[in-house]
Amino acid sequence: MDSQDSRQLLARRLRELRDDHWPDRKITQPQLAQALGDGKPLSVPLISSWESQSNPRIPPLARLEGYAAVFATSRSFDGDEPRRLSPEEMTDEETLAMTELRQELMALRGNAMRAGAADPETVVAKPVSEVEISLSTGFWRFVDGNDITIVCAQWPAHMLAEIPYTKKDDPDYIELLTYSELDALFELHGHLRAANPANQVNLRIAGKLESDDYSSHLISLGGIDWNTLTSTAMRKLPLPVQQIAHWDTPGEQYFQVEENGEIAKHRPELDGAVGRPKGILREDVALFARAVSPFNRERTVTICSGMYGRGTYGVVRALTDVRFRDRNSDYLRSRFGNSDTYCILSRVPIVDGATLTPDWTTGDYTLFEWCR
Repeated sequence: MDSQDSRQLLARRLRELRDDHWPDRKITQPQLAQALGDGKPLSVPLISSWESQSNPRIPPLARLEGYAAVFATSRSFDGDEPRRLSPEEMTDEETLAMTELRQELMALRGNAMRAGAADPETVVAKPVSEVEISLSTGFWRFVDGNDITIVCAQWPAHMLAEIPYTKKDDPDYIELLTYSELDALFELHGHLRAANPANQVNLRIAGKLESDDYSSHLISLGGIDWNTLTSTAMRKLPLPVQQIAHWDTPGEQYFQVEENGEIAKHRPELDGAVGRPKGILREDVALFARAVSPFNRERTVTICSGMYGRGTYGVVRALTDVRFRDRNSDYLRSRFGNSDTYCILSRVPIVDGATLTPDWTTGDYTLFEWCR
């Protein structure tokens, strides 16, 4: 191979990490095999094949993510058994180092893939490198092997009665029609499957979760009025945000936040219109919050909740929309670092009936930010 062959460049970089990443510490292949194996060591010949300069094999995505985590901190090799630290164990500096190294390795891998070195035994597919990097470093990427559960409310009975195909004894019964937040659900489910091909992604109705569901990464779509998981999580989490949803009282629909001893209320913007008692929604307000799950400290709970469904959909798209997700992800990292509990309250504009994706980097859409 040519000395500048992109496959060799990736192999050379992996060897450099092991030999020269820390001047006072050289990592052996058996040590690296142990750290990358998460309890069951990889084979040493497999490590050698990734470092080979004559005929390098290209590691799968999950292994390069392992490299980034392992070489983000020398603590990976402290003690008798090398191991990969969890994100919760890392400092802000280590998390930043992991992110930067992961992006570098993903870019090298993308170049190597284009060089035609894809080995069917180690590489499942040949995606576009830029998309690959975006999906693997975004906020909807979870560790392989961890179940993910999306929870939506079910439409109230009087609304279900008006929706066709929602009765189970109907030959044309469609279960998804019983879920609220369908726009947000459709958008997020597809993104999660693309970003987490090795994870099981489940759909559940609020109030009907099984015990095992609570031990997974939980994502709650929709507000406290219908989604009991959202209301339960907001009670259990130390968030300085409350959602007030008294729909029988005009003006009592807002997010309330406490900051520096002051209370602020953030309401959606509606215009009155003849024949439209609810008005026309011009701008919604939505909450994105992520925290250590109160049900399993090794997992997370994420809340995406607008005052209306448009807000829920918009705040989901803030981190899935290909035009905005990378910059919004970078913004969250810059604001919250390695905090395990944080939230952002966002405007979600609606223009001529279209829900726009908020760009948090401009400052025009963020109403409140907080982290622990």
